[in-house]
Amino acid sequence: MLTPRQRFLALPTLCLALLAPFPAQAADRSAPPAPARNPVVLVHGYNADPGVWGSLREDLRADGYADAELYSWGYDTHRSVNEVLAGRLGAYVEQVRRETGAARVDIVAHSFGSLVSRWYVTHGGGGATVDHLVSLAGPNHGTSIAWGCALWDQACRDMTPGSYVVRNLAAGDETPGAVAYATFWSNCDEVVNPDDSVPLAGATNTPVGCLGHNDLLGDDATSAGVRAFLRS
Repeated sequence: MLTPRQRFLALPTLCLALLAPFPAQAADRSAPPAPARNPVVLVHGYNADPGVWGSLREDLRADGYADAELYSWGYDTHRSVNEVLAGRLGAYVEQVRRETGAARVDIVAHSFGSLVSRWYVTHGGGGATVDHLVSLAGPNHGTSIAWGCALWDQACRDMTPGSYVVRNLAAGDETPGAVAYATFWSNCDEVVNPDDSVPLAGATNTPVGCLGHNDLLGDDATSAGVRAFLRS
């Protein structure tokens, strides 16, 4: 028990302790914690919608991804790659990064979505925000099939061999920056002609055998290859 003198001497110490500022918070509680792995942004192809990703999304969930880590971007596939769509993809990626707290995302693109994704990475600042980029059956060097609709559709013009988009994506380094690139291509692709339009110099290029253009979306071996690449 304190004597009156001891209580008197302890009073200034108690007052100083009460007046001391509280320690600063270690982190902003409003910001989401950094994720353990990159969220995945799925970019569909021409005349398609996010529903095409059902099979791959299921496989990714089986690998441990939460729904909150899987994003499917929907967009008007008849617009210009370089003038419109790559910028909109960039804005979507920024939204994903804000929601998840991730520094980088992984992108898996099918067909025409490969051109949009690559333009964003190469010319739209995505080299700083994308970790892995996967192109499934992408017309990366153009496809002759696109001439059939190029007269009235901007996206088709962008997919033609030698188009402004194709030329500028092929100029210099096809796989620039610190991004890891992979392509998966079929020697029976009825949409991308020639078949070897898909592989990119500097990418991990994987032939999947004789599959139709859209069959890559549901093929078990292709899915396993994509998921292994995202883990690399």
